[in-house]
Amino acid sequence: MTEIIFECYGAPSLAYGIDSLFSYRYNKGKTGLVVSSSHTSTHIIPVYNSKALLSQATRLNWGGYHNAEYLLKLIRLKYPAFTGKLNSSQAEHMVRDHFYVSKDYDTEIRDYLDWTGLEDRDIVIQYPYTEEVVVQKSQEELDRIAERKKESGRRLQEQAAKMRLEKLIKKEQDLEYYKNLQGKIVDETKKETRRLLDSHDIKDENQLEKIIKELEKSIKKARTKDVGGDPEEEQEQPDFSLLEVPDEELDEAQLKQKRQQRLMKSNHEARARAKAEKEAEKARIAEEERLDQERRENDLEGWLGEKHQALQEALQKIKERDRLKQDLGNRKSLASQIRMKSIANLASDNPTKKRRRGGDDDNFGANDDDWGVYRQIAVGDNSDEEQEEEDLASTLKTLEQDLLKYDPNFTYEHTQEAQTVWSKSLLHAFARGPRPIDPASQAELHQIHLNIERIRVPEVVFRPSIAGVDQAGIIEIAGDVLNQRLGSLPNRDDFLKDIFLTGGNTLFRNFDERVRDGLRSLLPADAPLHVRRAEDALLDAWKGAAGWVGSSAWKTAAISREEYQEKGPEYIKEHDMGNSYA
Repeated sequence: MTEIIFECYGAPSLAYGIDSLFSYRYNKGKTGLVVSSSHTSTHIIPVYNSKALLSQATRLNWGGYHNAEYLLKLIRLKYPAFTGKLNSSQAEHMVRDHFYVSKDYDTEIRDYLDWTGLEDRDIVIQYPYTEEVVVQKSQEELDRIAERKKESGRRLQEQAAKMRLEKLIKKEQDLEYYKNLQGKIVDETKKETRRLLDSHDIKDENQLEKIIKELEKSIKKARTKDVGGDPEEEQEQPDFSLLEVPDEELDEAQLKQKRQQRLMKSNHEARARAKAEKEAEKARIAEEERLDQERRENDLEGWLGEKHQALQEALQKIKERDRLKQDLGNRKSLASQIRMKSIANLASDNPTKKRRRGGDDDNFGANDDDWGVYRQIAVGDNSDEEQEEEDLASTLKTLEQDLLKYDPNFTYEHTQEAQTVWSKSLLHAFARGPRPIDPASQAELHQIHLNIERIRVPEVVFRPSIAGVDQAGIIEIAGDVLNQRLGSLPNRDDFLKDIFLTGGNTLFRNFDERVRDGLRSLLPADAPLHVRRAEDALLDAWKGAAGWVGSSAWKTAAISREEYQEKGPEYIKEHDMGNSYA
């Protein structure tokens, strides 16, 4: 630097000094503790009779530049898909305009994202964007789109009903088959019973009984679902006349028609049974509603208590199911161990046998029920998970609707939907503030919300560890300087009377109060502590240096061009405003 000043700029003389000491001199300081937090670093320098005690000074490697870099890292972590261009200059403006020092960081950070007052605490930075031009569709086009969606939904419903009907027929056939097997083994010997059960891969009679009960339960539920069919067609009895005619009396076309009639008859009977079951289910539900209404009218308080208890039980079941799903991802959890045990049992149930060449295909998957083994492995039992989840969600919704209607103390905020909706979550408040986001809005996609960053970034000079800096904060450093290094001096209190804050990184609101409160906790109660700011934390260093130039001290400290040429660029002079030579 010295060589550049003399050789390139042709300066007649040069003197080096410490910016914070110039600022302290301009603000009439004599004895005190200078806390300087500038662009690149922070220094705590004790000054006695206008001379810096540099041997007792301490440096913290954090300044305004690091604040901007730290904020950029936090924003990129918060918005990994943000398409706007972020740079240090923008981050510096955000820090300067919107950030402040918290008086009680631990308490404020805990409640910062509370919905109360978040509208005022959340700062929205709008980045430039190009609004997409949306072509407005005519009413005829909108009607055609709605009709297509309706038709597509109808076709999907028909397909789903057809699949439910096919599954129902298959389950009814399986139930009939297993009941026939159960009837067969009633009068058989134990050896013959064992042979029949082994031939069907059934462990014992208890397992057979369990399979029958599960099929009956599943069929009963399936019959209450929509299995398709036109109500008008159901009124007419289909023609099944060929089913009673022997095959020998029919030609090829009639045999084909007979097979179609047999299939139609199965579908017709399945739909009839499903319709009867549905009517019975409607009657049962109507009777339950009538009894529930009587119970509510006779004892409202007791009825509400029962509903609240049922609601808690349903919520507990949902939590247990969610916990089980999470445990399956942990190899050491009980659920994962049960799954591994199921896999081991499946591997040992059917030992490998010698097969002739070309006979290795076991036709797994040809039957849709084969794939149910993965469901069994995933959850550790044979229950229909999807159906149970639907029933549980329906029960929860019904209970919440009853409580919303009849319990004045139960509001929407108490419902499961309100507690799990993303727009009310803590993460949404952190990333998008208190208002719902419109994913289609380009303006909102180019917004940055500053909330907890407003106090987290300035807090680093007090707690460097939150940014990964392995140093003490300025309160601990200042306390160590005052209590340990200067504690033995008889005039230690003179330093306490003038704690001087300078540098652009001290301009945060509440910075002086935070320093005062922090030092007060480390000093005796009667210590004469006084904290003050520089008149102009940014320019007082320059003003102090400008006032120092021309004084006798400056003339003594300045290096002339002749001294530079004689003693070289490494030569400096020690003085009260500068560094000591090391």
